Amino acid sequence: MQDTFIDIKALDMDARGVGHLPDNEDGTPGKVIFVEGALPGERVSFETLRKKKNWESGRMVTLARASSMRVEPKCPEFAHCGGCSMQHLEPSAQVAIKQRVLEDNLWHIGKVKPETVMRPMYGPTWGYRYRARLSVRYVAKKETVLVGFHERSSSYVADMKDCKILPPHVAQMLMPLRELVRSLSIYTRMPQIEVAVGEDVTALVLRIMEPLTAADEELIKAFADQWNIQWWLQPKGPDTAAPYYPLGKELYYTLPEFGIRMPFKPTDFTQVNHQINRLLVHKALGLLEVQKTDRVADLFCGLGNFTLPLATQAREVVGIEGSTALTIRALENAKANGLSEKTSFSTRNLFEVTKDDLIALGKFDRMLVDPPRDGAVALALALAELRETHPEMMPRRIVYVSCSPSTLARDAGILVHRAGYVLKKAGVVNMFPHTSHVESVGVFELPE
Repeated sequence: MQDTFIDIKALDMDARGVGHLPDNEDGTPGKVIFVEGALPGERVSFETLRKKKNWESGRMVTLARASSMRVEPKCPEFAHCGGCSMQHLEPSAQVAIKQRVLEDNLWHIGKVKPETVMRPMYGPTWGYRYRARLSVRYVAKKETVLVGFHERSSSYVADMKDCKILPPHVAQMLMPLRELVRSLSIYTRMPQIEVAVGEDVTALVLRIMEPLTAADEELIKAFADQWNIQWWLQPKGPDTAAPYYPLGKELYYTLPEFGIRMPFKPTDFTQVNHQINRLLVHKALGLLEVQKTDRVADLFCGLGNFTLPLATQAREVVGIEGSTALTIRALENAKANGLSEKTSFSTRNLFEVTKDDLIALGKFDRMLVDPPRDGAVALALALAELRETHPEMMPRRIVYVSCSPSTLARDAGILVHRAGYVLKKAGVVNMFPHTSHVESVGVFELPE
């Protein structure tokens, strides 16, 4: 059977090349094809993995014409590991494509265009991933344990012997971790290992579904001593994770520009890329243009990653989060950093926030929003209603930090077309190099 070649015109959100089969005999456009491993400008043949009426997906078989943006992947596991999807694409081109994804989403979904497209924010492209969840699987046929990310589009665990996006000292532990797990009595009852790297401590969280034996405890303590790490044990959900050995070490990261020291647990949500997080906090606060007299809201505040730096610049900052446990710990962080007098924290379900909730919270001069992938549509709608009844309560400027360009675009459409804001600026943050994940920032302002 002769191979079918197609020309790749773009990349989709999963970093697959997008092309079309030749037009049909009746003149209608050919089927859309999504090809793993193909880049814009390339001509490739492919094998089909999934077929639907209007589209197919597959993987590249033959590369007939290569893109000038193609590079040799640095990681030997790239072909099958699901941890990365863009190592074959030159890093600056990765950022440019993510910027295009953001702009396309803003226009096609939200029908908005920023007045200014900001220069992308980026940092180190290797060894940046300070947070990771590694799956653990015992493979009976090979009588071995695998520790790593899942294979691409698969529930299988990749046979990772190295990883270029993890910090080198963590990557060096991958093979020793396999040996350690295999030596434990519960090697078939440990589904994952959580990794969290702080300033002075690297913590590994063992998800254990049965208690450790005395012999197991001796083995993992020896591993901790050898590799200079701290073990945490997690018998059930994330809230059950607790430090095990050695005790007395604190996991934290810093924001030196603001004199902030942020303790966290390895199962907490924190940004995986500490260098980019510092840059993002600096940029977001600069874009918010906080004045010393301002009252500022930090919505989806988490542990206070933006709240505490904001408190060094504003009159008052109110952090709001959906978890009482998180707001309590954010207040503890504020006290530890001497900022409790300028901060307060409230627990509210921001996915159901209303106009009346905003009124009850009082007027904010500025607002920072950093939601999860679902976005902040309820907030955008509440602000649109607030404009109709209490326009004097509207925050003058909003900085929206997003981990999903599609939900940012949806919410931007509401903020611009219904709440009366102008999208002054937007740009991408390359928080996850070599992946298709797009982090971005939008700046909204009420017109004079």
